[in-house]
Amino acid sequence: MSLEVTSTNSYTSPDTGIRTEEMLLNVGPQHPSTHGVFRLVVKIDGETVTEAIPVMGYLHRGTEKLAENLNYTQIIPYTDRLDYVSAMTNNYVLCHAVETMLGLQIPERAEFIRLIAMELNRVASHLVWWGTYLLDIGAMGPFLYAFRDREKILDFFNELCGARMTFNYMRVGGVKWDVPPGWIDRVKEFVQYMKKELKNYHNLVTGNEIFISRLKGIGKFDAKTALDYSLSGVMLRSTGIKWDLRKDEPYSIYDRFEFDVPVATEGDCMSRYHLRMAEIEQSLRILEQALEQFPSEGEILGKVPRVIRPPVGETYVRIEAPRGEIGVYIASQGKDKPWRLKLRRPSFNNLQILPKLLEGENIANMVAILGSIDIVLGEVDA
Repeated sequence: MSLEVTSTNSYTSPDTGIRTEEMLLNVGPQHPSTHGVFRLVVKIDGETVTEAIPVMGYLHRGTEKLAENLNYTQIIPYTDRLDYVSAMTNNYVLCHAVETMLGLQIPERAEFIRLIAMELNRVASHLVWWGTYLLDIGAMGPFLYAFRDREKILDFFNELCGARMTFNYMRVGGVKWDVPPGWIDRVKEFVQYMKKELKNYHNLVTGNEIFISRLKGIGKFDAKTALDYSLSGVMLRSTGIKWDLRKDEPYSIYDRFEFDVPVATEGDCMSRYHLRMAEIEQSLRILEQALEQFPSEGEILGKVPRVIRPPVGETYVRIEAPRGEIGVYIASQGKDKPWRLKLRRPSFNNLQILPKLLEGENIANMVAILGSIDIVLGEVDA
C-alpha cells in the first residue's frame, strides 16, 4: 500500500513512557483502495490511528444544480454518473419521483423489465464489491472470478440498451426499449449459473481462516450508532435493524415476490461481508420469480405528456439501492425543469462513520474497514 508521509512529530505516551513518532499520512486521492478520487488524512501514533479525516469533493460535478437547467428526461444520464456501479437504480429513482408527481400509471411489462434490470444491477454491484474488497485485503483470485461473472450481466445490459455501465435506459413512464428476442431465457440461464457460482465463492473465501481472522470484530458499531449516523443498507442491517425499502415501503412490483431481508447483529466487517453475499442470493431469488412471471406482451411506456411538466409542488421518494437508501427530492413550479432537485446518496451518508470506526484501530485494518462500507465516489461527491 502506497502512503504519502506529510509530517512527523515526536510523541511520548503518557501511559507507557515510550517515545514514538506521530505521523500524518495521506491515503489517496489517487490510491487503489479508495475506489476513486477520495483522500483520507490519517494521523497515526506508531501503528494506531488516532484521527482520520475524509476529504471529499475531488469528483464533485454539481449534478443537483445542473438539473435545474435540464428537462426531466435530460437529467436521466446525469443519474448514471452518481453510483456508476449501479446506474439502473439511479435511473429508476428519478423517474419514480417524476411519475409520483404526475400520478402516472406504469405498464406492467415495463415494471417487470425495470425490476429485472435493477436486480441484475444489484448482483453486478455486489460482485464488484466482493472482488475489489478481496483484492484490497490481499486476494487476487476472487477479483477475477467476480469480474468474469459481472461481465455476463454487462453483456445483458449491452443487449438491452446499448451500454455497459451508464445506461440512460429508464424513462418517465417506463423504459426506452423492449427486451430483445430470447433475452429473458438467457437471463434465466444466467440466474441458475450464478446460484451455483455463489456456492463456489463461499467455498473459495467465506470459510477461509485467514480471511475470518482478518475481518471478525473490526470496524464494529451498534444499532444506536447506525441510527445516529443515518446509515442505511447493509451498514444498518449489520447492527440488527431489519429495514429494506423493498419490503418496508414497497415500490414498483416488489410486493409481488417472496424474498428475505438478511440481518446480522455483530456490526463488524465480517457481518457486512455475509450480508452482501446473502443479498446476492435474495436478488437471484427475486429474479427467478420475476422471469417466470414476465408478461408475454404489453406496453413498455405509459401515457406520458409530450412535454413533462409536473404540477406545482414537491415530492420525495426513496428506494433501496445496493448501498442503501437513495432518495430524490423535487420541487416543481409547473415547468419542464425542476426548480430544485436534491439527492440523498447512501455512499455519502454511510461514509460519515469512517472517522469513528478508524479511531484507535491498527493501521493494517484501515483498508478493510473502508472497503466494508462499500462506497462509490461518484455518489459521495455528486
